[in-house]
Amino acid sequence: MLAPRRHQGGHDADYAPTGSNQITDQRYDTVADTYVRTGPGRIGSAYTKCLYREYTDSGFSTRKNRAARDAYLGFMGPILRGEVGDTIKVVFRNTCVIPASVHPHGVFYAKSSEVAPYADNTSGKDGLDDAVPTNGRHTYTWLVPARAGPGPSDGSSVMWMYHSHTDEIGDTYAGLQGFMEITARGMACADGSPKDVDREVFELFSVMNENKSPYLTDNVHRFAQEPYAPPGDEDFEESNLMHSINGYVFGNQPMLTLHKGERVRWYLMSMGTEVDLHTPHWHGNDVLSMGMRMDVVNLLPASMVTADMVPDNPGIWLFHCHVNDHIAAGMITRYRVADA
Repeated sequence: MLAPRRHQGGHDADYAPTGSNQITDQRYDTVADTYVRTGPGRIGSAYTKCLYREYTDSGFSTRKNRAARDAYLGFMGPILRGEVGDTIKVVFRNTCVIPASVHPHGVFYAKSSEVAPYADNTSGKDGLDDAVPTNGRHTYTWLVPARAGPGPSDGSSVMWMYHSHTDEIGDTYAGLQGFMEITARGMACADGSPKDVDREVFELFSVMNENKSPYLTDNVHRFAQEPYAPPGDEDFEESNLMHSINGYVFGNQPMLTLHKGERVRWYLMSMGTEVDLHTPHWHGNDVLSMGMRMDVVNLLPASMVTADMVPDNPGIWLFHCHVNDHIAAGMITRYRVADA
């Protein structure tokens, strides 16, 4: 059961909830202040957003809480899982103030579960999936054929993204996106994770352009102070480009802890515009990706990369985009490797 949550207090939608740069262990410098400072004409680091959240009952009365070790997922939606041969059904209730939807990548779907309003010669029931109105519901049905699972050069699992596609640009900047993991037939544990992996990690690298969010006006009046920035103000627009990892900047992402010798599978993706060319880099350890040993991988908008790591170097390490402008703007976090 999926339903968006519109945050009123801003806490869960705060890109920098600690109030400091966790990488340098100090208050923000002048460059960082560009993105996190609130005040006259500035929203700051907290934004009203609309996020996918998971419920355990058809009445959407019991929200499923995230485990503490998954706090790093931030504003990403729940991890959807399937095994080759499965049928995935998502019951979606829209509590956004905008029409929204759930569009998957990779899996097989009929027109009634595609979720993309365009001139595709469909009408009636086949169009109800495209824009679920506020307080409306829709059930999406996706099949998981072999082509949705790992290919000949993949491991036991692959990752696909899902996101709202009613107004894809505004919807994704509002926060409506998440990860879907598909395992090979016979390779899934009871919880859907692959049997030959000890830990999975899911990370979104994205410059979240809050200027394009449908909640921009709401955010200005809730978080900024007067005088408000005039339309087209370049400094104001720059301040709303949140260079984030799972919705966190400047090391504010809750630290992920791995263990030496365990089999870790990283699933990485990017969303956005031409500025969303990212080069995630792991300090201290390396990965196998696309048959190659590396410690930096490449991401383009809407691209997805899987990388396998067996940590062998205990310590606290940086994990960041290697594009210089993105480093300066806060697209940086840390992960910990503990002894076995």
